[in-house]
Amino acid sequence: MAKSKTSFFCQSCGTQYAKWVGQCNSCKAWNTVVEELIQTNTTVLWGSKNQVAAAHPVRVEDITLSAEQRLDSLDEEFNRVLGGGIVPGSLVLIGGEPGVGKSTLMLQIALALPYKVLYVSGEESLKQLKMRAERIHAQSSQCYILTETHTESILKQAETMAPDLVVIDSIQTLHTSSIESSPGSVSQIRACTAELIQYAKHTHTPVLLIGHITKDGSIAGPKILEHMVDTVLQFEGDRHGVYRILRALKNRFGSTAELGIYEMAGYGLRQVANPSEILMTQSTEALSGTAIAATVEGLRPLLVEIQALVSSAVYGTPQRSTTGYNAKRLHMLLAVLEKRAGFKLASKDVFLNITGGITLEDPAMDLAVIAAILSSNLDIPIAPGICFAAEVGLSGEIRPVQRIDQRVSEAARLGFTSIVVSKHATMGTQQKIKTIAVGKVEEVFRYLFGKNNE
Repeated sequence: MAKSKTSFFCQSCGTQYAKWVGQCNSCKAWNTVVEELIQTNTTVLWGSKNQVAAAHPVRVEDITLSAEQRLDSLDEEFNRVLGGGIVPGSLVLIGGEPGVGKSTLMLQIALALPYKVLYVSGEESLKQLKMRAERIHAQSSQCYILTETHTESILKQAETMAPDLVVIDSIQTLHTSSIESSPGSVSQIRACTAELIQYAKHTHTPVLLIGHITKDGSIAGPKILEHMVDTVLQFEGDRHGVYRILRALKNRFGSTAELGIYEMAGYGLRQVANPSEILMTQSTEALSGTAIAATVEGLRPLLVEIQALVSSAVYGTPQRSTTGYNAKRLHMLLAVLEKRAGFKLASKDVFLNITGGITLEDPAMDLAVIAAILSSNLDIPIAPGICFAAEVGLSGEIRPVQRIDQRVSEAARLGFTSIVVSKHATMGTQQKIKTIAVGKVEEVFRYLFGKNNE
């Protein structure tokens, strides 16, 4: 019998070493390099048993393009994040914290599809999945459940029934006979994913993989896993809250700027068709330190509420804390207010929060952030019916942002009476809302808190 080959892998990033080392040179983690068996001589991989014909080089001008038929998941939020639907032969990796609702989302989609679906679970029994299906009030005659963790057995069943979609829950529970290390190790995850890729590309069957995440929020397993799959989706949200956010971190077939929003209910996940209503506090009382920003995520305009709290620093060093907003961006805006507008904020604590539990990076929120900070600092509420959509430069100038007409239309649809934009913004002539064009931070301050405020 031939001797098996072993190697050393970092369990954090997947870097391979010829011998054991205490610290990984790639991710700088300590005591994460372990020895794993990488090859035996007993099992043949699925891909080697189903060899595809050798490829030949083709000239670019000879390649013909045709409209790609995507599978409709019957979930508008899921379709939007994927770029229009599920691409045949693609591998989609869905990651998220434990208990956030990954399995519920995938089972809900699998039960709603009119196609033949194979749902493979390595974490739950048949009775547990049946109870979950009854809880979300979904039944399907086209969804088949398989509780199996052996990759070769899963692919054999998939070849026999020829499903239109395969769901794996989760990739960390699978193992293959070609690798004798434990399930969830770097070698097992890489080998199982490679076999699933061979199956998906050979049969043009899309595969949805559910993946765990580590403490720092990244997908568990080797980093190469994210490079092997076609799409990486992040399902995030506070387990104690009701709203969940689905965003694309990588997408070979669409944009990564799209956002899907769900509400966790007792009967499952409900699609949120109008996220602006849940991202703004429905309060009739005027409060200081709040401002509404008109942002755009992908193709969807959103109106979000920015909350700021400015108070005297109790300790020696002022605190700067943000939730859902870039902390470095906040430091820059505070420096602009200090240097260009003359507001003394260096000795005060500043706390910033985006309501709804989502994270946004649109520069158009700059003006709303500054307005919320000034409102909290002066303890004067901003007049109702005003929203903001502009970027702030380092010299204190108000810069225009893209797709301003779409932002203005969304603000008008939700009942806002005026929107503050840059005077350099190019907008359409027909607007159903009053636009206030400003060029400097000082002009914004005078409009919101000056004596001549209309």
